[in-house]
Amino acid sequence: MKILLQRVRHARVEVGGSVVGEIQQGLLAFVGIEKQDDQFSAEKLLDKMLAYRVFADEQGKMNRSVADIDGGVLLVSQFTLAADTRKGLRPSFSSAAPPEQAKALYEHCVAYTEAKHHTVAQGEFAADMQITLLNDGPVTFLLES
Repeated sequence: MKILLQRVRHARVEVGGSVVGEIQQGLLAFVGIEKQDDQFSAEKLLDKMLAYRVFADEQGKMNRSVADIDGGVLLVSQFTLAADTRKGLRPSFSSAAPPEQAKALYEHCVAYTEAKHHTVAQGEFAADMQITLLNDGPVTFLLES
């Protein structure tokens, strides 16, 4: 599993012109699910994401987590994160989880994050989503299980 994590001032997801998920300051997490991923590895990575210190303290150092700043988390499934780009000019998606497996694990990720954190929003699985965000920094990290 891969999570492309961005520290944002705000972010929102629209599907068909309607807002389906929105947060103010916090983390925008693009979630890529691969064939070998399971609930245990997903939960471990989500715990890391929630505790990851990417927000500034009083001295301007990255010492605060999203929970510490009372921020939001916006989870967006992103199939393309599972791409293998090492060869050629076209990505291979052979390591990506099939849609049924990915959807079930993504939904588990949302439920798990909601149980651990108070402000959680989500995109719509397999939808054509338009994402608007203001990256804060920019600060972007790739977390992998």
